[in-house]
Amino acid sequence: MSQLTAMGANLMCSMGTAPAPIKVTSQAVVTTEGKPAATIQDCAPMTNVGPFGMCTSLANPTVASATAAALGVLTPQPCVPAPAGTWIPTKPKVLVNSKPCLTQDCKLMCAYAGQISITMPGQTKVTAD
Repeated sequence: MSQLTAMGANLMCSMGTAPAPIKVTSQAVVTTEGKPAATIQDCAPMTNVGPFGMCTSLANPTVASATAAALGVLTPQPCVPAPAGTWIPTKPKVLVNSKPCLTQDCKLMCAYAGQISITMPGQTKVTAD
C-alpha cells in the first residue's frame, strides 16, 4: 500500500546532502489530514521541489568545475534542483482533482544523475491502492 503524499512531505535526492519539503501547487481542492494532496505535476524546481543542501554529482557542471579546480577532489556545490520531467507515477489510475496522485513510492529523476524520492509522505492516514 502506498501512502498519498501531502504538502510538506520530505523529499531527498540521491546526490544531495539534506532533505527538502514539497510544496503543492497543482491543486488545492483535495486534502489529506488538512493539507493539499500532491500530484505528479508538483515537480517544478524551486516552486515545488526545493534545494537538497549541497550537490555531489559530477554531472552537475558547477560540481564538475569546482572539483576540477580542486585537482580532482570532489567539491560539492549548492543544489539547484533540475527535475527531468514529472514524477513517475506508480498509481496512475488514482486521480487527485483529475491528475495522477503522488504516492510515497513515486520517483523524480534529476538532470544531474540524481533520483529524488519521498522519504516521509506528510500524512499517515490515506493510502492509494
